[in-house]
Amino acid sequence: MTPLPTGLGGGPEIIGWRLDRDSYAPTWSTGEGAFQVGGRWNSKGVRAVYASLDPATAVLEVAVHKTFKTLDTVPHVLTWFEILDPARVKVVTAANVPNTNWLRPGAPSAGQQQFGDAILQSGKFMVVPSAVSTHSWNVTFIADLVRGDFRALNQEAFALDTRLHPP
Repeated sequence: MTPLPTGLGGGPEIIGWRLDRDSYAPTWSTGEGAFQVGGRWNSKGVRAVYASLDPATAVLEVAVHKTFKTLDTVPHVLTWFEILDPARVKVVTAANVPNTNWLRPGAPSAGQQQFGDAILQSGKFMVVPSAVSTHSWNVTFIADLVRGDFRALNQEAFALDTRLHPP
């Protein structure tokens, strides 16, 4: 469950959420997919791991690429993890990027990927607004560079609300 905000009795934890096909769940932190094809914030050949700071955004991030039909008919696993050292988090906002179009839906540019590569290669967790849910946050990192600064908390089978894929 998403932790409550500190003001409502929750802790200061930074929790990341990721949704994968169940066959990929054991290797969720390898960045294999992003390594093979690149991503919004990394070039091909960089093992970036993409997640969100809340589970609903993690679901939307996968649904926008794979569809709700896939989430309804193909087994997936929801993983959550804790970022242990907030000092290792770089928050990227519109004021921090040279081109605000990078924060909108669309194909990433080479400049956008290089910008992300530089932050990720510095050993930081990069927190950036989601292009799918612009008031939500995604977190991206290279697991080998932040090893010891995060820990997996749990994984569970994901079940899509069937109303999102009606007959």
